[in-house]
Amino acid sequence: MRILHTADWHLGRTLEGRSRLEEQAQFLDELHEIVIREQVDVVLMAGDVFDTVNPPAAAEQLFYESMARISNKGKCPIVVIAGNHDNPDRLTASSPLALEQNITIIGYPLSTIVKVPIIRTKEELRVAALAYPSESRLNEVLADSVDEVLLRDEYDKRVRYLLSKMAEQFSKEAVNVAMSHIYVAGSDSTESERPIEVGGAYTVRSTSLPELAQYVALGHLHRPQDVKKAPTIARYSGSPIAFSFSEAGYAKSVSIVDVEPGKPATVSEIYLSSGKPLVRWKAQNGIAEVYEWLDEGKDKNAWVDLEVHVDHSLSIEEIHRLRKLHSGLIHIRPVYKEMDKQVEVVSSKVPLDEMFMRFYKKQTGGAEPEQDVIRLFLELVNEQVEEDVK
Repeated sequence: MRILHTADWHLGRTLEGRSRLEEQAQFLDELHEIVIREQVDVVLMAGDVFDTVNPPAAAEQLFYESMARISNKGKCPIVVIAGNHDNPDRLTASSPLALEQNITIIGYPLSTIVKVPIIRTKEELRVAALAYPSESRLNEVLADSVDEVLLRDEYDKRVRYLLSKMAEQFSKEAVNVAMSHIYVAGSDSTESERPIEVGGAYTVRSTSLPELAQYVALGHLHRPQDVKKAPTIARYSGSPIAFSFSEAGYAKSVSIVDVEPGKPATVSEIYLSSGKPLVRWKAQNGIAEVYEWLDEGKDKNAWVDLEVHVDHSLSIEEIHRLRKLHSGLIHIRPVYKEMDKQVEVVSSKVPLDEMFMRFYKKQTGGAEPEQDVIRLFLELVNEQVEEDVK
């Protein structure tokens, strides 16, 4: 059978007040085309359908209409779980109607699996679908202490237990897949994800994913990626469009999983063309360079984060003029020569670990980072440097 794995649509999300709904509608049109073209048998949506627990009506309408179109009167089953951004009750309110379209929507963590008959292959898909498992949605307190290490261990144990209990309901005659909206330790995040972990407390070890699953479909992280050191093939499909400038240059995709009972899955990516790209401009030669780019029509259909090096502050009139010439300018950030000098002094005299400690204190309101945290940060920096050298 052929499974399409997607996640993190965040319908209704804006970019500094700019609506992205038109871009999201383009993606759902493209998703519909992919399902038909690639002869997809079933769609798995791994959470964060909406961006907020109270999404705009237009976003909800887009979701319902798109799901009905993609399911094609039940010919292509769809399984949806709630992410940390979704309101579980609101998301599942349409379940009675959705089930008539062969669409299963799961709001809260459950211990039962979803059984999906696949018409084309005459096979059965069994999905251990674990909706976002927060303490409140699990309706239990995982640890009496606020100690992060203890909470992380207890959270990991609980998620591992829930997934393993569902995996007990797998069958050798069926295709067995797990799906959840969690943060697996060691995966690469971006600025556009609002964290579901508190200082690392709500994280799951990769080794806690169920070995009996032939594939694990994950949601939450917006960069498409495989999970390292997992006991089976596990993957984040990523978001369909870029939501922050930290994702500038990332290729967006959906994951296609070809699998049959008792055999390893084969995973491929289908790259998406929907949505405006998010780009960063650095005009080191001043405002004149920006006007040259605008005259050339550079990144005309993109959202732009502009950094411009200037000798004097930009007037309101000049900022309005730039925005008029390019409606996609989101940030216009002047950098003065004095600022360059300050950055140079800081970067050359302050050790990296000291800079990290200052940043950590600022972000946490004065808390001191533990030595293990500092050491991990330095290791990650060194790994990135080594990767850049390659």
